[in-house]
Amino acid sequence: MQDIIKVTALSKQFRNITAVDNLSFTVKEGDVYGFLGQNGAGKSTTIRMLLTLITPTHGTIELFGLNLRTHRLEILKKVGAIIEKPDMYKYLSAYENLKLFAKLSDVKCTDKLLMQQLEVVGLAGREHDKVKTFSQGMKQRLGIAISLIHDPKLIILDEPTNGLDPQGIADVRNLILHLSREMGKTVFVSSHLLNEIEQVATRVLIIDKGKKVVEGTAAELFDPSQTVAELDTLDNKQCLQNLQQSQWQQCLQPQRSHTLLLKLHRDQLPELHKWLAQQDVGIISLQPRHTLEDFFLQVTSGKQYVEAFTD
Repeated sequence: MQDIIKVTALSKQFRNITAVDNLSFTVKEGDVYGFLGQNGAGKSTTIRMLLTLITPTHGTIELFGLNLRTHRLEILKKVGAIIEKPDMYKYLSAYENLKLFAKLSDVKCTDKLLMQQLEVVGLAGREHDKVKTFSQGMKQRLGIAISLIHDPKLIILDEPTNGLDPQGIADVRNLILHLSREMGKTVFVSSHLLNEIEQVATRVLIIDKGKKVVEGTAAELFDPSQTVAELDTLDNKQCLQNLQQSQWQQCLQPQRSHTLLLKLHRDQLPELHKWLAQQDVGIISLQPRHTLEDFFLQVTSGKQYVEAFTD
């Protein structure tokens, strides 16, 4: 499959702040690529660099096999995007907005095609209503219709469900799946709503403080037959030394809090518990983690924020 996005050693500094730090990743054709991180992790900065809204400090970006710096216009003709909340003319109708943006993009659309675009995003029947009467979810879907008007191959969505109610979130989720499965689009979507990404993404990248933490397919990261076990004992330092000298050494994961992390098959948990007992380890807790939210908190500084409010 073709590489749609290829980012290599990308960094962005704002004076003494490093917003994106040596970030590399690849998005394949047909992916729904989930781009995850806490607020302030560097997601929006990365997306702005992908869209040439800001210039990288270091690194390279290739889209569709072309260097973004030298083939900017050619590349952006194939990209549709929404950054945060879409801006529209609230006193115009959905149809009028779509027609206007098509003209601004120098795209010739028939009335039939404009109506089809509105139908794709679930706004059929509301096409002549003024945008000022729309819910935030409807505005978001209209924004996606506008981003699709030139039939791009790649759709970039920055926090598309921000501020939406549960129905609005479900509508956007279903629309992302439709864009991928029915329309064959590659979708790059950033979010901190972990449950939503878990339901739509084929591949996931998690960043923290501008750095890549983990990247892989949804199956690799969230296979229910795999478990990240969180272990807390009376003496974690001694327990870690024992684990490092045992058959469990290969299961150990990098620590990002005071607890120990082991990635293993869930059927191995009773065996691990038995081994710990044989080592006379004072177990405080041994908790399996299965969900994307659990995994996310374990591999980012998010868990530290949670603990700060719960300790």
